[in-house]
Amino acid sequence: MTISFSSFPTTNDYSGYNQPHHPHNVSEDVYMDLDEGHNQPDGSRPTWPGEVLTSSQDYMRGHGTYVDDEEVIASVAGTIERVNKLVTVRAIRSRYNAEVGDLVVGRITEVQPRRWKVDANGRQDAVLMLSSVNLPGGVQRRKLESDELQMRNFFEEGDLLVAEVQGFFSDGAMSLHTRSLRYGKLRNGQLVTAPPILVRRLKTHFIVLPCGVDLILGLNGYIWVSKHVKASEQEGEEGFDAEGVYSNVNDDIDETTRTAISRVSNIVRILASHFVPLTDTLLTEAYDWTVDQESGVKNLLTEDFGDALVTSLVSRS
Repeated sequence: MTISFSSFPTTNDYSGYNQPHHPHNVSEDVYMDLDEGHNQPDGSRPTWPGEVLTSSQDYMRGHGTYVDDEEVIASVAGTIERVNKLVTVRAIRSRYNAEVGDLVVGRITEVQPRRWKVDANGRQDAVLMLSSVNLPGGVQRRKLESDELQMRNFFEEGDLLVAEVQGFFSDGAMSLHTRSLRYGKLRNGQLVTAPPILVRRLKTHFIVLPCGVDLILGLNGYIWVSKHVKASEQEGEEGFDAEGVYSNVNDDIDETTRTAISRVSNIVRILASHFVPLTDTLLTEAYDWTVDQESGVKNLLTEDFGDALVTSLVSRS
């Protein structure tokens, strides 16, 4: 599979942003780019405010665009998405729009009666009901009043968790669940944030990198990087180890693993800052390249090193 991408223009490339728009100066090649979806494997490509996308006579304008002199023009920076004759621009900096079945990473913000409030990078906090989590004694048993009194033993303010979107409440808030033992509290790692637009829908968002690091790509742009946990340690049936599942204590992590976690986290930050889609293949290639350079983990975040990394990935694709 070939992976290609394109970064947004530098500041100097926006020099004409506030200049008057002259449709007669627009090349036909602009329309060709839109139809062919250059630089993006999914048929979309980056754009910026003021760029002419296509003719309003041939396409319908969608969100993130406007029409001027019969031309469809981008009103926000983002990626162009086309469905039949409808052209939209998905903004880079926008809140996450959830869909049922999405995997998300979130942080507990509040403990309420029979529910937790969760920051999942949405327009409002998501909700995790007490009835939607695994409790000691089996997932099928009824939730008792004693469970409500012990809610902070399961999740408390500040805890990180991975969950699945199971629906929406009448006010639009996401309803989450952690009934599978693949979901639940997160430990032994660190959280990295990226624009949700960069996290593509994959067959699985639980990724094990060859360097011994587990990666959870939350579709909401929250990404968890942690030490590898064997499947036998996290899978279980009715009699799961509740103390281990809901523990707030991190395991002992050796220096090699801590270095690998930090390296992967910094690579995610670099790729996100250059607007590069995040996939397991790309992250593995980036990790191998940084190791070959024999550079320290801290040096990864320097501007020159980040540019060199992205350039190397472009040349390989």
